[in-house]
Amino acid sequence: MVRLWFDKGTLLLNGAVGTPYGKWDPRSGCYRVKACHYRDVLDFFRESNIEIEDVTLHLPALEQLKGSVELRTYQDKALDRWFVADRRGVIVLPTAAGKTFVALKAVELLKVQTLIIVPTLDLIDQWKKRVWDCLGVEAGVIGGGESMVRMVTISTYDSAYIQAAYLGNKFLLLIFDEVHHLASPGYIQIAEMFLSPYRMGLTATYERGDQRHNLLPALIGNPVYSASVEELTAKQHLSEYTYEKIAVELTKTEQQDYTTNMTIFKNYLATKHFVLRSASDFQRFIMTTGRDSKARGALLARNKALKIAVNSQTKLDMLAEKLETYKTEKILIFTLYNDLVYTISKRFLIPAITHKTQRNERREILTNFGNGQYRVIVTSQVLDEGVDVPDASVGIILGGTGSKREFIQRLGRLLRKKDNKIAKLIEIISKETVEVNISRRRHLKQENNKNAT
Repeated sequence: MVRLWFDKGTLLLNGAVGTPYGKWDPRSGCYRVKACHYRDVLDFFRESNIEIEDVTLHLPALEQLKGSVELRTYQDKALDRWFVADRRGVIVLPTAAGKTFVALKAVELLKVQTLIIVPTLDLIDQWKKRVWDCLGVEAGVIGGGESMVRMVTISTYDSAYIQAAYLGNKFLLLIFDEVHHLASPGYIQIAEMFLSPYRMGLTATYERGDQRHNLLPALIGNPVYSASVEELTAKQHLSEYTYEKIAVELTKTEQQDYTTNMTIFKNYLATKHFVLRSASDFQRFIMTTGRDSKARGALLARNKALKIAVNSQTKLDMLAEKLETYKTEKILIFTLYNDLVYTISKRFLIPAITHKTQRNERREILTNFGNGQYRVIVTSQVLDEGVDVPDASVGIILGGTGSKREFIQRLGRLLRKKDNKIAKLIEIISKETVEVNISRRRHLKQENNKNAT
């Protein structure tokens, strides 16, 4: 007989027999295995007809779930695919398509100890409410000053990473919300240090620019189901939408300042024979700024030029027109920079949400937006991902990155089905600036995604 137990994010195995998944650890005098191979180790010894004493698990008490989750056809199909894949894998659905309910239905059916890992404290609040509404139990919380483990527990990625050595043997099912975060160099250790045999990833945008999403299949399973915005819109699961791009002129002063700063940037690239065709090219340029003061000056000039383009006065004038045109609609305004958020907030007397907004204030603003007390809110990038924003029907983008993920997340804020209304996404960019290429880049990526689908 061999004995298997959990030790600070790893498994220890004593006895004369090792496994293909571990290595001999002379310090402990036994074999050490990554916790993520827990099921593999059990299968190996079972197939080898070797008796094993498994004392790894330290699970919280089970509770009586009162499941009330009803899935749409595509959600049910996604969950079926996950079960067929041996209860492992990633489900890729657009924002507003109900990924949360697929995960909660999995919890309802499996009835096992579950840890739900989310990127923000706001999402802890949202998941906690959904667990109560859909499963009828109080969720435990790890993060934000709380540390309570229950049958269904919610944690931030930060807390799960910090406490993996303690939490790693307490759950049989892991659910990773916004799973693309898991592939980051630090967070990926969460998947390695938990022994949970069942794993589900949720995201609207699986691929990462650094290609680290290719590390996920070995740790949580392959993508098992995906559906695009266009598919779900066509089947009337999400609202139809229109997209309008408006190009405005910079003021004369803005144009002069923009040209001056972009010339500094372009001249440096030409002098050093830098060609920026990809994100990796730009990253290579960024690396030079630490050792080359002229490169740093060129970067600062480029950033200043972008800020001029994004924060253009004529954009604000166009925004004023659109706010008047859609004065009966609920509107979300997205920007790239916080200072533009505050400028818009002061000029139009609109509630603002940035990373500096306190958690309680943010919750209050979103609640009042949901009940109609506030008709318009403005934000930078903090609402791009994960936060359950009430049903806006118009989105106005005044600045963003070239990221497909950002565009999909912002669009998703408008697509919750509501009275057959057609959502409107409006993008305002500055003519003859780098914004034109940034906008084209994210839409090219979106078009490529449609074609692939």
